[in-house]
Amino acid sequence: MTFSIAAADGTGALGIAISSSSPAVAARCAHLRPGVGAVCSQNVTDPRLGPLLLDALARGQEPTAALASVTAGRGDIGFRQLTVLSPDGLSAHFTGDAALGMTGAESGKGAVAAGNMLAGPGVPAAMITAYESSSGDLETRLLAALAAGLDAGGEAGPVHSAGLIVVREVPWPETDLRVDWSDTPIADLTSLVHMWIPQRADYVTRALRPSTAPSYGVPGNE
Repeated sequence: MTFSIAAADGTGALGIAISSSSPAVAARCAHLRPGVGAVCSQNVTDPRLGPLLLDALARGQEPTAALASVTAGRGDIGFRQLTVLSPDGLSAHFTGDAALGMTGAESGKGAVAAGNMLAGPGVPAAMITAYESSSGDLETRLLAALAAGLDAGGEAGPVHSAGLIVVREVPWPETDLRVDWSDTPIADLTSLVHMWIPQRADYVTRALRPSTAPSYGVPGNE
């Protein structure tokens, strides 16, 4: 009950944008590791598959091989939908034969999108097209793709959660924004992204070089 896109923009950044009718979708389905890859594990979600696929990428397997190695021999794999992306933009996707409703997946230039319980078959392709035709920060491009997926029909029912996660050089997400339950999760996420991006780099500086970090801009801090 989810649609998502994972992307690598060629600068070393990796990101995922995702939305669902279920609560807290990003907490269960989005998996990233700086310099290693991005994985979405969705549809009757098994969160264990994300780290397993990232481990396979870390061992040097390309996405197609990583996907084959993790899905082989799993009796319940028919319930899962998986996308895998490496930092150089190679991708692979898998949709099991027991996935829910209308499903689809599409690979593009440095990106891969997929969904289940979709309102129409063109949702993943619309997300890829929006991503490829956008510019700017990876966060902004992923957000454009997520909005395009919604405009193309999104899920068959109303969505209630959304998330956007981006990793770059530091060993934690530079961006990790989530709307866990809302009637307008993608609009709410858009507001969060626009608030976050201007101060994103400041929080990296505060972690790495606190003596040179900008002030917090809160009462009592001068």
